[in-house]
Amino acid sequence: MTIIDVARAAGVAPSTVSYVLSGKRSISPQTRRAVEQSIRKLGYHPHAGARSLATSRTNVLALVAPLREDLTVMDFVAAVATAARNHDQDLLLLTKDEGPAALRRVISSAIADALIVMEVEAADPRVPTLLALDRPVVLIGAPDQPVDLSSVDLDFAAAGGRCVEHLADLGHRSIAMVGPAPSVYQRGISSAGRFLSGLTDAAQAHGVVAKARPCAHNYDAVRACLDALLATEPTGLVVNNEAVLPTVLAELHRRGLRVPDDISVVAVCSDSAATSGAVPLTTVPIPTVELGELAVEMIIRQLGRDAQPETRLLAPRLTPRASTALRS
Repeated sequence: MTIIDVARAAGVAPSTVSYVLSGKRSISPQTRRAVEQSIRKLGYHPHAGARSLATSRTNVLALVAPLREDLTVMDFVAAVATAARNHDQDLLLLTKDEGPAALRRVISSAIADALIVMEVEAADPRVPTLLALDRPVVLIGAPDQPVDLSSVDLDFAAAGGRCVEHLADLGHRSIAMVGPAPSVYQRGISSAGRFLSGLTDAAQAHGVVAKARPCAHNYDAVRACLDALLATEPTGLVVNNEAVLPTVLAELHRRGLRVPDDISVVAVCSDSAATSGAVPLTTVPIPTVELGELAVEMIIRQLGRDAQPETRLLAPRLTPRASTALRS
Protein backbone atom coordinates (compact mmCIF):
# COMPACT_ATOMS: atom_id res chain seq x y z
CA MET A 1 0.00 0.00 0.00
CA THR A 2 1.50 3.34 -1.12
CA ILE A 3 0.58 6.99 -1.28
CA ILE A 4 -0.21 6.45 -4.98
CA ASP A 5 -2.93 3.94 -4.06
CA VAL A 6 -4.48 6.46 -1.67
CA ALA A 7 -4.34 9.19 -4.32
CA ARG A 8 -5.98 6.95 -6.94
CA ALA A 9 -8.80 6.00 -4.53
CA ALA A 10 -9.40 9.63 -3.57
CA GLY A 11 -9.19 10.91 -7.14
CA VAL A 12 -6.35 13.34 -6.37
CA ALA A 13 -2.66 13.70 -7.14
CA PRO A 14 -0.11 11.91 -4.89
CA SER A 15 1.28 15.34 -3.90
CA THR A 16 -2.15 16.27 -2.52
CA VAL A 17 -2.13 13.20 -0.26
CA SER A 18 1.36 14.17 0.88
CA TYR A 19 0.18 17.69 1.76
CA VAL A 20 -2.77 16.31 3.73
CA LEU A 21 -0.42 14.05 5.71
CA SER A 22 2.24 16.69 6.35
CA GLY A 23 -0.03 19.71 6.77
CA LYS A 24 2.46 21.80 4.81
CA ARG A 25 -0.15 23.32 2.48
CA SER A 26 -3.74 24.36 2.87
CA ILE A 27 -6.14 21.78 1.41
CA SER A 28 -9.87 22.33 0.91
CA PRO A 29 -12.07 20.56 3.51
CA GLN A 30 -13.78 18.50 0.77
CA THR A 31 -10.48 17.23 -0.63
CA ARG A 32 -9.07 16.57 2.84
CA ARG A 33 -12.14 14.50 3.73
CA ALA A 34 -11.81 12.48 0.53
CA VAL A 35 -8.15 11.72 1.26
CA GLU A 36 -8.80 10.85 4.91
CA GLN A 37 -11.66 8.54 3.95
CA SER A 38 -9.41 6.75 1.45
CA ILE A 39 -6.67 6.39 4.08
CA ARG A 40 -9.11 4.81 6.52
CA LYS A 41 -10.70 2.58 3.90
CA LEU A 42 -7.38 1.28 2.61
CA GLY A 43 -5.77 1.06 6.06
CA TYR A 44 -2.79 3.10 4.85
CA HIS A 45 0.01 3.94 7.33
CA PRO A 46 2.79 6.37 6.31
CA HIS A 47 6.30 4.92 6.38
CA ALA A 48 7.97 6.18 9.55
CA GLY A 49 11.31 6.97 7.93
CA ALA A 50 9.77 8.90 5.05
CA ARG A 51 7.44 10.72 7.42
CA SER A 52 10.40 11.74 9.60
CA LEU A 53 12.34 13.10 6.61
CA ALA A 54 9.33 15.07 5.40
CA THR A 55 8.35 16.60 8.72
CA SER A 56 11.57 16.53 10.81
CA ARG A 57 9.58 14.49 13.32
CA THR A 58 9.53 10.83 14.21
CA ASN A 59 5.94 10.79 15.51
CA VAL A 60 7.31 8.79 18.44
CA LEU A 61 6.76 9.68 22.10
CA ALA A 62 9.08 8.26 24.75
CA LEU A 63 7.49 7.12 28.02
CA VAL A 64 9.79 6.73 31.03
CA ALA A 65 8.17 4.24 33.43
CA PRO A 66 9.34 2.38 36.55
CA LEU A 67 10.38 -1.22 35.94
CA ARG A 68 8.33 -3.33 38.35
CA GLU A 69 5.25 -5.53 38.53
CA ASP A 70 2.50 -3.05 39.33
CA LEU A 71 -1.02 -2.98 37.92
CA THR A 72 -1.25 0.80 38.21
CA VAL A 73 1.98 1.27 36.24
CA MET A 74 0.74 -1.07 33.51
CA ASP A 75 -2.59 0.79 33.42
CA PHE A 76 -0.66 4.04 32.90
CA VAL A 77 1.43 2.53 30.09
CA ALA A 78 -1.68 1.20 28.35
CA ALA A 79 -3.49 4.55 28.71
CA VAL A 80 -0.55 6.53 27.28
CA ALA A 81 -0.09 4.04 24.41
CA THR A 82 -3.78 4.21 23.49
CA ALA A 83 -3.87 8.00 23.64
CA ALA A 84 -0.68 8.22 21.57
CA ARG A 85 -2.13 6.04 18.83
CA ASN A 86 -5.25 8.20 18.77
CA HIS A 87 -2.92 11.08 17.83
CA ASP A 88 -1.02 8.98 15.23
CA GLN A 89 1.98 8.68 17.56
CA ASP A 90 3.99 5.58 18.40
CA LEU A 91 5.35 4.88 21.88
CA LEU A 92 8.92 4.11 22.94
CA LEU A 93 9.13 2.64 26.45
CA LEU A 94 12.13 3.48 28.63
CA THR A 95 12.76 2.31 32.19
CA LYS A 96 13.22 4.78 35.01
CA ASP A 97 16.26 2.80 36.19
CA GLU A 98 18.23 3.97 33.14
CA GLY A 99 18.31 7.49 34.61
CA PRO A 100 19.21 10.82 32.94
CA ALA A 101 21.66 9.16 30.52
CA ALA A 102 18.80 7.40 28.75
CA LEU A 103 16.94 10.69 28.34
CA ARG A 104 19.95 12.32 26.70
CA ARG A 105 20.51 9.29 24.46
CA VAL A 106 16.94 9.27 23.16
CA ILE A 107 16.91 12.96 22.33
CA SER A 108 20.43 13.14 20.89
CA SER A 109 19.69 10.19 18.58
CA ALA A 110 16.42 11.83 17.42
CA ILE A 111 14.38 8.66 17.91
CA ALA A 112 11.60 10.45 19.81
CA ASP A 113 10.02 13.90 19.60
CA ALA A 114 8.99 14.27 23.23
CA LEU A 115 9.14 12.67 26.68
CA ILE A 116 6.47 11.64 29.21
CA VAL A 117 8.03 10.84 32.58
CA MET A 118 6.28 8.79 35.28
CA GLU A 119 6.82 8.45 39.05
CA VAL A 120 8.29 11.86 39.69
CA GLU A 121 10.20 12.34 42.93
CA ALA A 122 9.95 15.39 45.20
CA ALA A 123 13.47 16.48 44.19
CA ASP A 124 13.75 14.44 41.01
CA PRO A 125 17.36 14.17 39.74
CA ARG A 126 16.09 13.90 36.15
CA VAL A 127 14.56 17.38 36.15
CA PRO A 128 17.81 19.31 35.34
CA THR A 129 18.42 17.00 32.37
CA LEU A 130 14.83 17.36 31.16
CA LEU A 131 15.07 21.16 31.36
CA ALA A 132 18.28 21.12 29.32
CA LEU A 133 16.96 18.88 26.53
CA ASP A 134 14.88 21.55 24.78
CA ARG A 135 12.16 19.07 23.94
CA PRO A 136 8.49 18.84 24.94
CA VAL A 137 8.19 17.13 28.34
CA VAL A 138 5.24 16.21 30.54
CA LEU A 139 5.65 14.78 34.02
CA ILE A 140 3.08 12.35 35.44
CA GLY A 141 3.55 13.46 39.02
CA ALA A 142 4.65 16.77 40.45
CA PRO A 143 7.95 17.82 42.07
CA ASP A 144 7.69 19.63 45.41
CA GLN A 145 9.18 22.80 43.93
CA PRO A 146 7.72 24.36 40.75
CA VAL A 147 9.79 23.77 37.61
CA ASP A 148 9.44 25.02 34.06
CA LEU A 149 7.93 21.71 32.90
CA SER A 150 4.33 20.64 32.41
CA SER A 151 2.92 18.06 34.81
CA VAL A 152 -0.31 16.21 35.43
CA ASP A 153 -1.33 14.15 38.43
CA LEU A 154 -4.10 13.22 40.81
CA ASP A 155 -4.42 15.77 43.61
CA PHE A 156 -3.08 13.34 46.22
CA ALA A 157 -3.34 15.86 49.06
CA ALA A 158 -7.04 16.24 48.31
CA ALA A 159 -7.35 12.45 47.99
CA GLY A 160 -5.92 11.91 51.47
CA GLY A 161 -8.25 14.55 52.83
CA ARG A 162 -11.26 13.03 51.07
CA CYS A 163 -10.65 9.63 52.72
CA VAL A 164 -10.64 11.26 56.16
CA GLU A 165 -13.71 13.38 55.41
CA HIS A 166 -15.68 10.29 54.34
CA LEU A 167 -14.81 8.38 57.50
CA ALA A 168 -15.37 11.42 59.74
CA ASP A 169 -18.81 11.97 58.20
CA LEU A 170 -19.63 8.39 59.21
CA GLY A 171 -18.71 9.13 62.81
CA HIS A 172 -15.19 7.66 62.94
CA ARG A 173 -12.82 9.52 65.26
CA SER A 174 -9.81 7.21 65.21
CA ILE A 175 -8.26 6.37 61.83
CA ALA A 176 -5.15 4.45 60.78
CA MET A 177 -3.36 4.43 57.45
CA VAL A 178 -1.36 1.66 55.78
CA GLY A 179 1.03 3.66 53.62
CA PRO A 180 3.38 2.84 50.74
CA ALA A 181 6.62 0.95 51.32
CA PRO A 182 9.39 2.75 53.25
CA SER A 183 11.46 2.88 50.04
CA VAL A 184 8.76 5.04 48.42
CA TYR A 185 9.16 7.68 51.12
CA GLN A 186 12.96 7.33 51.04
CA ARG A 187 13.00 8.01 47.28
CA GLY A 188 10.82 11.06 47.82
CA ILE A 189 7.96 9.95 45.54
CA SER A 190 5.88 13.12 45.73
CA SER A 191 2.45 11.47 45.65
CA ALA A 192 3.11 9.57 48.89
CA GLY A 193 4.12 12.66 50.83
CA ARG A 194 1.23 14.72 49.48
CA PHE A 195 -1.32 12.03 50.37
CA LEU A 196 0.01 11.77 53.93
CA SER A 197 -0.02 15.56 54.33
CA GLY A 198 -3.60 15.78 53.08
CA LEU A 199 -4.72 12.99 55.40
CA THR A 200 -3.00 14.55 58.42
CA ASP A 201 -4.35 18.04 57.75
CA ALA A 202 -7.90 16.76 57.26
CA ALA A 203 -7.72 14.68 60.45
CA GLN A 204 -6.72 17.75 62.43
CA ALA A 205 -9.49 19.82 60.83
CA HIS A 206 -12.13 17.19 61.66
CA GLY A 207 -10.91 16.41 65.17
CA VAL A 208 -9.88 12.90 64.16
CA VAL A 209 -6.92 10.98 65.59
CA ALA A 210 -4.89 9.57 62.68
CA LYS A 211 -1.89 7.25 62.77
CA ALA A 212 0.07 6.20 59.69
CA ARG A 213 2.79 3.66 58.98
CA PRO A 214 4.64 2.65 55.82
CA CYS A 215 4.33 -1.00 54.80
CA ALA A 216 6.71 -3.08 52.70
CA HIS A 217 5.37 -5.59 50.20
CA ASN A 218 5.58 -8.81 52.21
CA TYR A 219 3.42 -10.69 54.71
CA ASP A 220 5.64 -10.10 57.76
CA ALA A 221 5.67 -6.36 57.06
CA VAL A 222 1.86 -6.29 56.79
CA ARG A 223 1.51 -8.13 60.11
CA ALA A 224 3.93 -5.77 61.85
CA CYS A 225 2.22 -2.72 60.35
CA LEU A 226 -1.24 -3.86 61.49
CA ASP A 227 0.10 -4.81 64.93
CA ALA A 228 1.24 -1.23 65.44
CA LEU A 229 -1.82 0.45 63.91
CA LEU A 230 -4.48 -1.71 65.53
CA ALA A 231 -2.93 -1.10 68.94
CA THR A 232 -4.42 2.41 68.68
CA GLU A 233 -7.91 0.84 68.26
CA PRO A 234 -8.92 2.64 65.05
CA THR A 235 -12.43 2.23 63.69
CA GLY A 236 -11.42 3.32 60.19
CA LEU A 237 -8.52 2.15 58.02
CA VAL A 238 -7.14 3.85 54.91
CA VAL A 239 -4.97 1.68 52.65
CA ASN A 240 -2.76 3.71 50.31
CA ASN A 241 -0.79 0.69 49.09
CA GLU A 242 -2.58 -1.41 46.48
CA ALA A 243 0.17 -4.05 46.42
CA VAL A 244 -0.57 -5.16 50.01
CA LEU A 245 -4.33 -4.56 49.97
CA PRO A 246 -5.34 -8.26 49.59
CA THR A 247 -2.96 -9.23 52.40
CA VAL A 248 -4.30 -6.48 54.66
CA LEU A 249 -7.88 -7.66 54.13
CA ALA A 250 -6.91 -11.30 54.73
CA GLU A 251 -5.05 -10.37 57.90
CA LEU A 252 -8.01 -8.38 59.24
CA HIS A 253 -10.18 -11.44 58.65
CA ARG A 254 -7.64 -13.71 60.39
CA ARG A 255 -7.75 -11.43 63.41
CA GLY A 256 -11.52 -11.66 63.57
CA LEU A 257 -12.15 -8.07 62.46
CA ARG A 258 -15.20 -7.78 60.20
CA VAL A 259 -15.39 -5.15 57.46
CA PRO A 260 -17.25 -2.84 57.94
CA ASP A 261 -18.87 -4.01 61.22
CA ASP A 262 -15.68 -3.77 63.27
CA ILE A 263 -13.55 -1.56 61.05
CA SER A 264 -14.33 0.50 57.95
CA VAL A 265 -11.84 0.38 55.08
CA VAL A 266 -11.11 2.94 52.35
CA ALA A 267 -8.57 2.00 49.68
CA VAL A 268 -6.66 3.91 47.04
CA CYS A 269 -6.82 1.38 44.22
CA SER A 270 -8.38 0.58 40.88
CA ASP A 271 -12.11 -0.03 40.70
CA SER A 272 -11.43 -3.58 39.46
CA ALA A 273 -9.38 -4.36 42.59
CA ALA A 274 -12.07 -2.76 44.75
CA THR A 275 -14.82 -5.01 43.46
CA SER A 276 -12.92 -8.30 43.25
CA GLY A 277 -13.27 -9.37 46.89
CA ALA A 278 -16.08 -10.56 49.13
CA VAL A 279 -16.74 -7.01 50.36
CA PRO A 280 -16.73 -4.27 47.67
CA LEU A 281 -14.36 -1.54 48.84
CA THR A 282 -14.93 2.17 49.16
CA THR A 283 -12.20 3.64 46.98
CA VAL A 284 -10.43 6.68 45.67
CA PRO A 285 -9.20 5.34 42.31
CA ILE A 286 -6.17 6.70 40.50
CA PRO A 287 -7.59 7.93 37.14
CA THR A 288 -4.93 6.31 34.96
CA VAL A 289 -6.85 6.64 31.69
CA GLU A 290 -7.61 10.32 32.18
CA LEU A 291 -4.05 11.09 33.32
CA GLY A 292 -2.57 9.23 30.35
CA GLU A 293 -4.85 11.03 27.89
CA LEU A 294 -4.09 14.43 29.43
CA ALA A 295 -0.34 13.81 29.35
CA VAL A 296 -0.45 12.97 25.63
CA GLU A 297 -2.73 15.94 24.84
CA MET A 298 -0.34 18.29 26.64
CA ILE A 299 2.60 16.86 24.67
CA ILE A 300 0.76 17.28 21.37
CA ARG A 301 0.06 20.94 22.18
CA GLN A 302 3.74 21.48 22.97
CA LEU A 303 4.74 19.85 19.69
CA GLY A 304 2.49 22.35 17.97
CA ARG A 305 4.42 25.15 19.71
CA ASP A 306 1.13 26.34 21.14
CA ALA A 307 1.50 25.70 24.87
CA GLN A 308 3.18 27.08 27.96
CA PRO A 309 4.23 24.86 30.89
CA GLU A 310 1.22 24.02 33.05
CA THR A 311 0.33 21.87 36.06
CA ARG A 312 -2.95 19.96 36.12
CA LEU A 313 -4.09 18.26 39.34
CA LEU A 314 -7.23 16.17 38.95
CA ALA A 315 -9.78 16.26 41.76
CA PRO A 316 -10.18 12.90 43.52
CA ARG A 317 -13.37 10.88 43.18
CA LEU A 318 -14.45 8.77 46.16
CA THR A 319 -16.83 5.89 45.43
CA PRO A 320 -18.66 4.63 48.56
CA ARG A 321 -19.20 0.88 48.71
CA ALA A 322 -19.89 -1.76 51.35
CA SER A 323 -16.55 -1.52 53.20
CA THR A 324 -17.46 1.67 55.08
CA ALA A 325 -20.39 2.20 57.43
CA LEU A 326 -21.71 4.49 60.17
CA ARG A 327 -19.85 4.16 63.44
CA SER A 328 -22.31 2.57 65.86
